[in-house]
Amino acid sequence: MPSTAADVVAVAVTFRPDEGAIGEVLERATAQVGALVVLDNDSPEVDGAHWSARVAMPAGVELQREPRNIGLGAAYNRAAAIARERGARYVMLLDQDSLLEPGCVAALLRHADQRAARRPLGAVGPTFVDGRSGERAPFVRFGFPLNKKFHAPAGGDVDVDFLISSGSLIPLTALEVAGGFDAGLFIDSVDMEWCFRAKAAGLQLVGVADARMLHTIGDELVRLPGGGTMFVHSPLRLYMMTRNRVALWRRPGTPRTWTAQDVPRMLFKLGRMTAFAPPRIRNAKAMLRGARDGWRGEQGPPPAPRQ
Repeated sequence: MPSTAADVVAVAVTFRPDEGAIGEVLERATAQVGALVVLDNDSPEVDGAHWSARVAMPAGVELQREPRNIGLGAAYNRAAAIARERGARYVMLLDQDSLLEPGCVAALLRHADQRAARRPLGAVGPTFVDGRSGERAPFVRFGFPLNKKFHAPAGGDVDVDFLISSGSLIPLTALEVAGGFDAGLFIDSVDMEWCFRAKAAGLQLVGVADARMLHTIGDELVRLPGGGTMFVHSPLRLYMMTRNRVALWRRPGTPRTWTAQDVPRMLFKLGRMTAFAPPRIRNAKAMLRGARDGWRGEQGPPPAPRQ
């Protein structure tokens, strides 16, 4: 039987979401899946009230509040458990800023069925478009000296080595084969590390052209001299991104091809963040500290800000 929306439980992981945008995120997702659960990662109350008290939640959306910020990896594992508890076949992971275009989930399900008929499926993911720049992100296969980036043909799909977590539709059987998400990474590279294991287990990762999602990349878009643009992040996120990627370089299950091209890529990013993205000195210090801690194998939540 073809998969339907009723087979999908979507879980949106939130932490201090944009209250002016989260309602539409949930509304669009609710219309396309069997059930939607919001898993809030201990968002602090503002003026004595949780954000959910100020947002019109779509009918049928369930809110579960974590008593502490458990990070994305642990939240994704909880999302899979929620989907299993509800008898779903798939879990869909959503960030708090991801807007599904109409028909996105139906397209993902259609391609999931087609691919699963060939061999075991790890995940299918949508084409995502940055909501500020309108830039359509390519899908990726690992290569050296550079990754191979390309777009799926209209109406088609492509084999990939990596899918971002938001918008990914994952059969629960794939999590049984590849294992759950690494909670120790906490935020960044959680999806990357899981994709490494899924591919190593022989599971397909598939990008779908006609499934589209608006998604915000980075915290800010900076214009570069000469007319280019660069997505930038806060020093805290730069710390976590660097720490976790350096940690992955040292893991035996990480593809060597990916590591070989990611080392110079991170050095290039350090240079760009220091040259073009204020606060330049804080950015450089955050990335260097992250590299040190990643090499040491430190995990868990980010350290408390230094005074």
